[in-house]
Formats: sequence, structure tokens, C-alpha cells
Amino acid sequence: MKKLSISLLTAAIIMTSCNNDENAKPETPEVAINENPATFKEIGSITIGGEGAAEISAYDEKTKKLFTVNNSGTNQIDVIDLTDPTKPTKIGKIDLTSYEGASNSVSVFDGKLAVALESTVNKQGNGKVVVFNTSDLSLIKQITVGALPDMITFSPDGKYIMTANEGEPNTDYSQDPEGTISIIEITNNYAVTTLNFASLSGQAVALQKEGFRISKFAKSFAQDIEPEYVTISDDSKTAWVTLQENNGVAKVDLTSKTITAIYPLGFKDFNTADNAIDVSDKDDKIAFNPWKVKGMFMPDGISHFTANSIPYFVTANEGDAREYAAYSDIKRMKDMTLDATVFPNAATLKLEPNLGRLNLVTDMGDTDGDGDLDEMVAFGARSFSIWNGNTGKIVYDSKNDVDKKTQELGTYDDKRSDDKGSEPEAVVAVKMGTQNILFVGLERSDAFMTYDVTNPASPQYLQTVKTGDAPEGVLFIPASKSPTKRSLLVVSSEGDGTIKIYQPDLK
Repeated sequence: MKKLSISLLTAAIIMTSCNNDENAKPETPEVAINENPATFKEIGSITIGGEGAAEISAYDEKTKKLFTVNNSGTNQIDVIDLTDPTKPTKIGKIDLTSYEGASNSVSVFDGKLAVALESTVNKQGNGKVVVFNTSDLSLIKQITVGALPDMITFSPDGKYIMTANEGEPNTDYSQDPEGTISIIEITNNYAVTTLNFASLSGQAVALQKEGFRISKFAKSFAQDIEPEYVTISDDSKTAWVTLQENNGVAKVDLTSKTITAIYPLGFKDFNTADNAIDVSDKDDKIAFNPWKVKGMFMPDGISHFTANSIPYFVTANEGDAREYAAYSDIKRMKDMTLDATVFPNAATLKLEPNLGRLNLVTDMGDTDGDGDLDEMVAFGARSFSIWNGNTGKIVYDSKNDVDKKTQELGTYDDKRSDDKGSEPEAVVAVKMGTQNILFVGLERSDAFMTYDVTNPASPQYLQTVKTGDAPEGVLFIPASKSPTKRSLLVVSSEGDGTIKIYQPDLK
């Protein structure tokens, strides 16, 4: 999987909205500027290398600098002058070699740049957070966190830095560190608290009944959990963390520094007209059809907003398999045995133009334990979803809108139909004028989509825009923080090392 983390400016995610899920009424905007969120256009770009050269970016308002993870044969953070976003210019770099870690994510707050580093000595060992001064790039602090910190973010009040520490195993599973979440208290000399999931292991059976996933190869509940991405509430008291491979979201109380809940996300039914998907890369066409298949949401990116004092989190339902020498949970449908009673037409379904090429989860779907599949379970939901942040209950799912809209744009990659489609990976919820706006980054379709989510139960599609190859990071810079005093969207694409800057028209 191509990894994702999105460094959000805290002011960009302050959102208020509607009286309830069904009937939204706009309130006073955070920033009064008359922009049209359906009209983002590219105004500038810069290429900083080849594949892996432009992964994640963060912006510093004080210096008007953009800091971008560059792993294209290097181990550095590139520093880009964004004073004129139509002509972004690379002006420096931070060499990370001496820190014995490779960067996965960056975030900025009030003149501080925080970088998440996985260990290059032992990937399954503890990682680091390294904090730099954005003005002179001098080192402020190094902090030890859990294994493989994959995403990093500051809290909106600037008091905390959080990391999602994925804790992936090595290839033979001889080392499988616990997945953890680290909370760094900046005002307490960067004291760190790292949370694991051991205390929640007693919930494993109940969670699995609701669609939470624990691998059959797991050494323990805590070791199997793999935190992926973090979003923090506007009051800096609550965080939601995606557990991608586990098909869940964890809720964290920052005040008590405890994990208070795990929300199992369940399954999506692809056997309906609205959820119809394209499942074959060998049929010489893009064809959306209902199939008797379920999809695990398995979100990567997550963002949040608030409507009528109700918190919502938004997920990019990418999906992800585990593929190691000792264990793999992915296999083509044609190579699996289907229950003859449930699937009397199994031979037809296994044809490559039908379901034969679709990648399925190998250790799910045998509901009666007789060794064949009674259900077919795929990776990801090919959508974004909005969930109630208090209950974890789904409020809205985009169904097959993502794949269909990218087909209309001409960027849908039919070669990915057998896997996870457009692979929604990034979601960024922001406030523009009186509207709550959502940006969705699509790694495999080389585009981002824009929706008005002022009514969380009924988002309105606004726009699809082409990006560079394999967009990995999506960063919103609100007008109040922007060098031009106009809202900007910065998209970093790891496939071609390109950073593109977009700006909306005025109304």
C-alpha cells in the first residue's frame, strides 16, 4: 500500500453546520471570503524528483514555506518557498540521515515542524519524532515513539503531537510489534505517552462479530492492531484513529490519554445498483454491476467536522491487504473454493471477465467452518463515508460515486478494477465561507474530488480535478493562513514527484 498522511492546518478543520443530519443551516463562516469551492484550478506546480519524491506536505504560515517528504533515493524534507504559489521554488532541505530514520509524515504548528521517522536500523523497533524550527531549520527536540510512526499531526491548540504507530511485522513474522498511538505533550517538555490496545483485548470477540478484523495469524490482539491515521477534534480533547487492516476506528481521550472505544466498521454490500462495482481488469471495458460481494471499509485517511455540536469523522475507504512471506491474506477469487449451495453458478462467476480476477480476503467468509466460502469479502469500499463521532454509526456512504465520476473524467484506471478501484486514500474536511467542504484524494485515479458536506447525511458533489501521478498528500491552506489570502489546495503526488497548487475562483 502506498502510505498516506495529511498534515492539516488546525484552522482548516474548524467546522459548524446543521441543526441535524437531515436539515442543514449554514452559520457564520470562520473566514469571510466569497470563494466558489466548485471551481478549484491549478495555478502552480513544482517537480522535486522522481517516484516517492513528493509524498506529504505541511505549510508554515510564519515563513510561507512548504515542507515536503522526499524519499526518492533520498532521506530528506524538501523546503519550498510558497510566497508566490504560482511559482513555488525549492530553497533548501533537511537531511534526516543522521537521525537513523526514514520520514513518513510531517506536520506544522506555530513555527514548529514535526517529522515522523520509522527506524532504519530496525523497522520493527521504536520510531522517532523530530521537531525543527521552521525559520532556521534547527533541531528543537527528538522524541521516541512506537514502532513505525506512519502519520503525525499537531492538535488544534498546539499542546500535543500525535502519531499513529502502525507496528507492522517483518516478513517472516518473527517480529511483530504492537500497534500503538503516541501522545506528546509539548508544554511538558515533550513528555510522551504511548498507548497500546492490550487493555481492550477482552472486546475482541464482540468486535469481530460487528466486522472488526483480527488476522488468523495474529500473535495477540494488541500486536495485530495497526493504527494508520489520526484526526483531532477542534477542542483538542478527542482523537479518532483509523485501524486500517483491522477495519475499525479507535477513539482517544487526550485529557486522560486513554483509548476509550473501538468502532468496528462492518461491511458494505456491493450487491445493489447504487453500490455496483467494476471487478475485472480482463473484460476490455469499464462495467459497473452488482455482485454478491461484501467490502470491508478499511479506511486509510480520516478527517472530521462538527455539525450542530455533533462530531463527525470522515474516512477514505481504501482497503489494504497483508502480504508477507510468512502470511498473506489476499487471493484471486478464481483460486478459491465457493460453497456450491450458496453459489450454484460458481464456475461462471470464476471466469476472468466476471469475478475471477477480484482479490478477496482469504481468511474471511467461511461462515460455517467447512473450508469453502459462504461469503466473498473484498478489500476496501471504493468510497468515502461519514460517521457519527460519538457513536461510530455510519451517516453516509458515497456508494460508487467515486469510481463513476473518475470514469467520466477519464482518469479511472481499469487495471485496478480487480483490486480496489480508485482507492480513496485522503480526506480533508474544511470550512469555506458558510459551507463545509470535503476533498477526497484518489491515488489510483490521479485526481481529487470535492463535495459540499454541510448536510452530513446528504453531501453534494461539486468537482473532480486531475492531479499528478498517485496523489499521496492533500493539504488545505485556508485564506486566513494563505500567502495570497485566498484558499489553496496543495496536492503532493508520489508517482511523479510533483506538487500542484490549486485555487478556487471568486463567486
